[in-house]
Amino acid sequence: MGQGGSTEAPHLSIEQLNHTLAQRFQKKSYTPIEVYCFNSVFRSLTDTESGVRYWSESTLCRFLELPDALGVGPVLFQMASYLGAFPFPSQAPAILTYEALLKVVTILTERYGTVIKKRGREIWLRELYRSLAVYDKGVRLSIEDKEEEEGEKTATTAAAAAAAAAGSSQGFAIDAPDDGGEDEDDDDDELVLAALESMDSIDVFKHGEQSDVHHSIIPTDNFLKLVELLLLIAPIDAQQSLSSYTGKLTEERVEELRQTANVILSAFGVENNPGVTYRTFDAVVSSSLPFLFDGLNPLFEHFLFAKDFDLSKRKPDADHPSIEPHPIVHPPTPVTDPEPILQEAGEILNLTVLSQLSFFIKGTNLFRRLRPLYSGNKHGFSMGSFEKQCFHWRAPTILLVSGRLLPTTPSNARERAFADALPPKRYPSSVPESSDANITFGAYIPAQWKLTHKGCFGDASTILFQLSPTHDIFSASPYSTDYVYFNRSPTHPAGLGFGTAVPHQSSAQHHHTPNSHAKLRPSPISLHLDDALEFGVFTHLAEGGGSFHPSRLPCRRDKNWQDRFEIDALEVWGCGGDEVAEAQRREWAFQEREAEARRRINLGTGDVDADRELLKMAGIISDQGHSGGSI
Repeated sequence: MGQGGSTEAPHLSIEQLNHTLAQRFQKKSYTPIEVYCFNSVFRSLTDTESGVRYWSESTLCRFLELPDALGVGPVLFQMASYLGAFPFPSQAPAILTYEALLKVVTILTERYGTVIKKRGREIWLRELYRSLAVYDKGVRLSIEDKEEEEGEKTATTAAAAAAAAAGSSQGFAIDAPDDGGEDEDDDDDELVLAALESMDSIDVFKHGEQSDVHHSIIPTDNFLKLVELLLLIAPIDAQQSLSSYTGKLTEERVEELRQTANVILSAFGVENNPGVTYRTFDAVVSSSLPFLFDGLNPLFEHFLFAKDFDLSKRKPDADHPSIEPHPIVHPPTPVTDPEPILQEAGEILNLTVLSQLSFFIKGTNLFRRLRPLYSGNKHGFSMGSFEKQCFHWRAPTILLVSGRLLPTTPSNARERAFADALPPKRYPSSVPESSDANITFGAYIPAQWKLTHKGCFGDASTILFQLSPTHDIFSASPYSTDYVYFNRSPTHPAGLGFGTAVPHQSSAQHHHTPNSHAKLRPSPISLHLDDALEFGVFTHLAEGGGSFHPSRLPCRRDKNWQDRFEIDALEVWGCGGDEVAEAQRREWAFQEREAEARRRINLGTGDVDADRELLKMAGIISDQGHSGGSI
């Protein structure tokens, strides 16, 4: 009678739970052939010490072919060592045994969904943050002290303090802890909870396996190296060797990667802080870099493709226990690209900038699918050239414009005329006027270009963005649909741009002089290029309310600025690939034939039929060849 409780299932140890989770991942997340390949890859490069078979940092870096020039090996190994301990952060860093490495691959390739039902992207990103973070109370407290000091300077009430902290120039005020404490920690561990729930071991979580992300930071140097790698691997395919990219990793390309990575890190407001906190990481990645980590998926898929293996080999049996297939495994063989990732580089767009674009526009719409349509320095900085090159492209396009800031006081007549066309109140620039930094803005336009004398075009998938000196995204808002305009004088505003409404033009207005409505009235979030394609102005007012949302970067929240610049380069790239390009070529050929036909029509050339057709069109003769009436 007293033995009834003995039938209860015994509590599993952490080692047993790790084994159970790895087995479930292997059974439910992979096909048999993928499991075979993973086994072959692991065995072929394993080290053994004290009877434990594992992968070292050098082995992992060698297999993934991580370039030494980026110095990212220790960072990626830290990530793997943390994820190998999942779902028990107290056990990190983990030795990369077979089961630990299987968990790393499962998480980084996002295959865990068949076992763990919590599949939200934000939960996955939180686990990646943890794998990169360090827990340094002293550093963390110094950041919090800055936030508190900033809040005390500007706050007059509790509500005002919170608002002021959110707009702190340090960029980390969003990290101030909320009231609620333990409940928030529970939310932070959803993926861990789901993993333990899948094994009926939720009691382990209650006994101290929580991991509070709010007392950690990602060191800036580590994050910089990882972003450089993510820029490099953004176009990679699952069966494509990284050596096909690292083989071309010149000093110039490394410097290019580093500069772009620094631009991206500026979005996290790291200039005056030693690292990135979770709140800032979550806010920036979710709003401006949603596809930042997508390249890790195909990189770790390499574990599931063994180059050399023979399924006909016998498995070891009782008669031949020593026979074990042990193939020599190499990383995936480089795949010859059917076409280059970018057919030709532009003055603004190159491979690194293309990877930066893929952090917020899906790479499947970019890699090997962009075609150059217009370049100001090649086709001429004119609205006519722009129209000729872009208006027949029947797929989305990407516009890029770069230049240098104009001085506060105009230095010549052209600059003065542009300044006079803008409202007299001028907001400060986003960068110091003394800075010689190149500023680059752009837009993703989902609709075909057209003249907009009566109204703008585009839809809610239109994106306005900045690529340098700070990475930022301004997504479409529901308040207005004035997304894109292309206007020629006298339509106002004359030029092309994004976010500003096209005023209704009355017949009376057309008879007025141009100066009667010369002032451009930029909307709160807008980009305008004048009709000479010589100058541009980007306006950002934190209150928003226009066709695009204001910046969601913590370091830019509640800030107003206006960048007026002289255009150095202007490019338009067409998305859609060869089929759309062919349709455009046919349209261009048709337009050219029509133009040539019009040029060749000339009475008196001896072509009687052509002369007769022209006279018919003019109504001078009828179809019977007689006069068409009095003239």
